[in-house]
Amino acid sequence: MADGWCTDTGESVYRSRDAVKNLRIRVRIQRVTSTAALSQHLHQQVLSQQDRGVIELDTFSSQTQAATSDAEELVVGWQEKFFSQYEVDLYQTESNCQTPLERQYHTEIMAMERSKRRQNQRIFTYTDFDRFSKWEEQAQSLLIPAQSTPTFLAELNLESRLITWEPSEEFIKNSHIINTPVQTMHIMGDLGPSGKLGLKENEYILCTIKADGNGVITIKPDFNNNRGAYRLETQGEKREVWRLYLENASSDIHAEEKEREQRMYRDLYTRHKDYLNSLVGQDFEMVRIIILIQTHFSAQGYEYDNLYVHFFLDLPNNWSSVPFHGLSGVTQTCRTSSVGKDVAFFSYPFSFETFFHKEDESDGSLPQWPVLYFKVLSLDFWQRYRTEGYGFLVIPSTPGYHRMTCRTWRPLQSGTVAELRRFFIGGAPELEDISYVRVPGTFKGKRLSRFGFRTQTTGSVTFTLNCIQHARAFIDASTLKKRRQTVLDQLGGHSQQGSVYNVLEAFQRARNRMQEARETLPRDLINTSAQLNSESSA
Repeated sequence: MADGWCTDTGESVYRSRDAVKNLRIRVRIQRVTSTAALSQHLHQQVLSQQDRGVIELDTFSSQTQAATSDAEELVVGWQEKFFSQYEVDLYQTESNCQTPLERQYHTEIMAMERSKRRQNQRIFTYTDFDRFSKWEEQAQSLLIPAQSTPTFLAELNLESRLITWEPSEEFIKNSHIINTPVQTMHIMGDLGPSGKLGLKENEYILCTIKADGNGVITIKPDFNNNRGAYRLETQGEKREVWRLYLENASSDIHAEEKEREQRMYRDLYTRHKDYLNSLVGQDFEMVRIIILIQTHFSAQGYEYDNLYVHFFLDLPNNWSSVPFHGLSGVTQTCRTSSVGKDVAFFSYPFSFETFFHKEDESDGSLPQWPVLYFKVLSLDFWQRYRTEGYGFLVIPSTPGYHRMTCRTWRPLQSGTVAELRRFFIGGAPELEDISYVRVPGTFKGKRLSRFGFRTQTTGSVTFTLNCIQHARAFIDASTLKKRRQTVLDQLGGHSQQGSVYNVLEAFQRARNRMQEARETLPRDLINTSAQLNSESSA
């Protein structure tokens, strides 16, 4: 805002749930000229003096009255027609009216002239039905924003024509651009001298309003909202300055009408919900799980830089996936950034959709959940890759947000030669079956021995998961009117089943750790403990 004027003449976009026909805008214009300002200043000086300049006082008083008569205020509704002096003179003659709309304007103008109840002189409107072209809109606009110097990027866009500023109808049709029908209304002003109204060259746009069927209303310029007035400057030899004020004069909705409208919307949303439920249906037995692993996918604590990850999802028995949907992938190569520790943020989102369907309902065993196996590798400047670590992640059995960190390890080959080969040539011992990280699916025994298998703990990988579950167990039993028969329902739904499954997993991990600790004890300590046990039994 400069010198009390509002310089922000850009358009504003509003979203309204109410009908646009209830929109009301109060428009006020006032002429501000140097002659009027001088007359008011001299008028105040003459009033402060006694017995001086009576003739000059009368002269300047008449000029002040002429200046204040150039102010007008009008409340305009959406698509409400107010005629200009040019239209009044044109449509008064019936022979000038050719279209049905012009003949209707002739009838309204003649009725207005007979009643002598014309509300406007300078402010008038062009509705969406009037013949007001886009060329006239650009030529007669007063609120032209200040031209800014284009940036280097803007100049490149203009040269390369990356942006089509004025798309043709053929371009819109071929490019499938969404073109929502919009109604337009212009609030105009006849800013000509007093006594010379009705000339086309003195008509200027004060405000442009656009509305579509989605309740989006665009107003240019925006309401003043306790800011300064907009500055309007006419063209021609005698440039005159006007003030423009725009105010939202729409009446507030009554409490009863607001309550009735809210009830209508609630009823509409309820019907839409019932319609969506009818599309989904209730005749399904399987559990549908959508797993979305989002962008917070990071790795840290590895020996070499430029990391990337291979991964795949292993589905246990009774699980299936969408046909032709890949269950594996590889990330891009990512360099580590120092954020407390050297961390590689991959920002690699991927998702899986799986289904669980138990064929034998009499089987009371708990279902196994999908497992995500992954391998972290590094790639250097000489295209040498190294295996940095293996790990796995059991998909959580409970829906919602999960952030999980998985520790990794890599096979270790004894001897200095292996380390030299890893450093100079690259490569490292790899697992033939990546599921060996946990328990291979092909293993049928009772105990899996890893005795003699040397490993080295490396870094960790952090996953951020959002799991969605869709199952019959989530539907209200009173709606289904059927007995719960599946194993998951007998456990009380997925939350209880997930808790039991997590407890069993924790018990299994503790048992494995105790077994590993026993295997790593020195031989003499084991013999001593065995001897003590035999002596105590004796």
